[in-house]
Amino acid sequence: MSGAMIDPSEVKIVGDWIMVGQEIQADDACNRVEKLVSEYLIYVKDSEASGGWDALFQDPVDGRYWERIFPQSQMQGGGPPSLKVLSLAEVRSKYGVL
Repeated sequence: MSGAMIDPSEVKIVGDWIMVGQEIQADDACNRVEKLVSEYLIYVKDSEASGGWDALFQDPVDGRYWERIFPQSQMQGGGPPSLKVLSLAEVRSKYGVL
């Protein structure tokens, strides 16, 4: 895959679940998060503090670090995923890398 899939101005991608008829489905942002972590971003490591729920990834084009989190953890399956950019200090503190 070539080229950036994340705009340099983006710092957060927040997924959501929506009702479609009687069914809950992932929205476009949720699907995008899943595609980014499975096909584009480079996996670095899971957070031990979160029991492996939070994970660190790196953008292969611009080098920024992205964290996949599940901010609505009270929901079944941890809720919809989100990605957010972390500073280098946050990466060192939470993930112990760099």
